[in-house]
Amino acid sequence: MNKAQNVIKFYNTTNTLKTLIRKGWLNWHVKAERVESVAEHVYATQMLALAMYSEYKYELDIQKVLYMLAIHELEETIIGDLTFKDISKEEKEKIGHEAVENILKDLLSGEEIKKLIFEFDAKETKEALFAYHCDKLECDLQCKLYDEANLVDLNDQLESDNHNKNTIERMKKGEITWSYAWMNHDRPYFEKDQNFLEVLDYAIENKITN
Repeated sequence: MNKAQNVIKFYNTTNTLKTLIRKGWLNWHVKAERVESVAEHVYATQMLALAMYSEYKYELDIQKVLYMLAIHELEETIIGDLTFKDISKEEKEKIGHEAVENILKDLLSGEEIKKLIFEFDAKETKEALFAYHCDKLECDLQCKLYDEANLVDLNDQLESDNHNKNTIERMKKGEITWSYAWMNHDRPYFEKDQNFLEVLDYAIENKITN
């Protein structure tokens, strides 16, 4: 296979993320006319990374972070967007890495891209941890946007296992909102970075729709 073919093959493979809908929103029966695709999520994580880097003055390689975020969902071109309801974290990482190996096997820079994906998954370097936080926070903010637009009917959730039934009942009684439950559940993910916690808490406490 020549270089031009490699470019087209990789483009066609990754292009599928434009129409792959984020499954978490489907599980919650989000009633948006257009529900977020994986490609849109990837773009939003990069924009969030730029904003966090700008405002909080992190000392890290932002170019590396943006590269990581650009490819962090690459496995989903093969395995789809699997959630905790579908598969364990360990098994997802295993089949995800196998998918990445297959996708990148013909690219000249395949090993470089693979190392970045594996670094992201390990979350041990400051760039990987920052990118991971952007990945999680973007999901939280998108949840808040859907919630503010009243796109989730809590009556659709009683038979689901997205959250326990007690949490759903508290939402229905108006004690907590859908996005509050989601975002508060994610707070422990940001415990190593007070800046991300600051943004998360601001989003919890304030309306964020422009």
